[in-house]
Amino acid sequence: MNPKIQKITFGLLAIISSILIYFYQQIRTFQSTEGKFLVTQVLDGDSFVIAPDQSIRLANIDAPEKGRCYSDLATDFLTDLILGKYVDIKHFGKDNYKRSLSLVYLPNGQMVNAIMAENGMGIYTSTKTDAREEINKIVNTAKTNKIGVFSDVCSQSQNLTNPNCSIKGNIGKHDRKKYYHISGCRDYVEVTIELHLGEQWFCTEKEAIEAGYVKSKYCP
Repeated sequence: MNPKIQKITFGLLAIISSILIYFYQQIRTFQSTEGKFLVTQVLDGDSFVIAPDQSIRLANIDAPEKGRCYSDLATDFLTDLILGKYVDIKHFGKDNYKRSLSLVYLPNGQMVNAIMAENGMGIYTSTKTDAREEINKIVNTAKTNKIGVFSDVCSQSQNLTNPNCSIKGNIGKHDRKKYYHISGCRDYVEVTIELHLGEQWFCTEKEAIEAGYVKSKYCP
């Protein structure tokens, strides 16, 4: 090989090696010596990204999907809680989107999942973790005290925005089918519209039907 070309080649290899080492060191700085991980992005009320590019899903707590009641508040709450901080993570498998289902801890040892649950930022999900019973109790307490998604803002027995639109669009807890209830239906009074779960109020039966709801069998 021509000595001049050889010299240029070695020079390029040295530059490339320096660049690779630099980026490797930058990635390493995202982790502390204690094995904690820097939160670089919050995606929504129950998922976020740690460096360099791994998605984490909070286990045992399910925040409202984007566009639903309290979704923005839950996202903002989680952002204030963890963005730019080093967190400790305990993994418990992956969800359908390949996100790591995890219990997450702040530098002071507080569990992020429990904090979100305590403030009513989502409903309980039954992922098998070390804290599932604890978080379930916390969520139930938030529900009893009508905090967050369990408040009248998201969980309504009456339409607070438009009282004239009183038809209740309810999603079955077991069959996940959509039913609507009009005044006079057997369970009308007991049915709560959980806006954070995608349930809806309607002004007319036609609107409910067009949205994919069918009349409850307990209606006259």
